[in-house]
Amino acid sequence: MPIRPILQLGDPRLREKCAPVEEPASPEIRELVRDLADTLAHWRSTTGYGRGIAAPQLGVLRRVIFLKLPDMEPWPLINPEIIECSPNKIIVWDACLSFLSIFMQVERHREITVRYQNLYGETRDLRAGDERNLSELLQHEIDHLDGILAIDRVLDLKTICMREEFEKRHRQASPYAPAPATVTR
Repeated sequence: MPIRPILQLGDPRLREKCAPVEEPASPEIRELVRDLADTLAHWRSTTGYGRGIAAPQLGVLRRVIFLKLPDMEPWPLINPEIIECSPNKIIVWDACLSFLSIFMQVERHREITVRYQNLYGETRDLRAGDERNLSELLQHEIDHLDGILAIDRVLDLKTICMREEFEKRHRQASPYAPAPATVTR
């Protein structure tokens, strides 16, 4: 499938609310998920960043996100919605494939419950927390479906930094910290 261009900050389509998917098992949605997967894999391999992507980032205003976490199967979520949030919040570093040169700190709920459909139209509920930073990732991607970007949630403008500064000063504490090297003898 083709690697599609990702809309960049300033494109008004990133600010639009997405329409629900009526037929999750349709060929159109399966093709969209393949395009999301291929595009995310390309960005991950060329930049080292990218754990999730949302359909509006490809200019498709449908409620579809795709996640690919290390050591996990690819995971499309159709019509995801947050149905419960913990009162506890966390502050995390966030960035986006739609503005990968900018990083900032945002506040997210520590735990959430998400209801979504799979590619067969089956409804699933998922409780997400700190493990694999899944809660914050899901909140980021679901925000895209509502036209909300991470930059809209910045806690303090002083935390905004360029990618190079993030790499030097903060990457080790992020979900992108390199895995410890294994010693072979």
